[in-house]
Amino acid sequence: MAASPVILAPMTSDAEKLLADPPDQLRPFIRNGRITAIPAKRSRRLLLLDQVAQAFEPGRNYPEPAVDEILRAVFDDHCTLRRALVDESFMSRDNQGLYWRAGGTVT
Repeated sequence: MAASPVILAPMTSDAEKLLADPPDQLRPFIRNGRITAIPAKRSRRLLLLDQVAQAFEPGRNYPEPAVDEILRAVFDDHCTLRRALVDESFMSRDNQGLYWRAGGTVT
């Protein structure tokens, strides 16, 4: 039985545009389309992570370097952001280092 093909996402993304016009609750944490700080309040943090998750297409697999490239476009500490997306179930990861969108608002 043949393994299912892995669908890899293209390396380009419109991540920079995601946070260009953030909701009012997130404005203190975003400047010029980039995250300046992760909110401590969970409700705001979840709202921010949901916005970031929009950079990832549902049904696509992303190798870790592609995830890092997308997240670096919106936050300097891309590792913390990636970990938060996984911890809060916006993204999932397999043991081979592939990520996919697992939650968040689908537009």
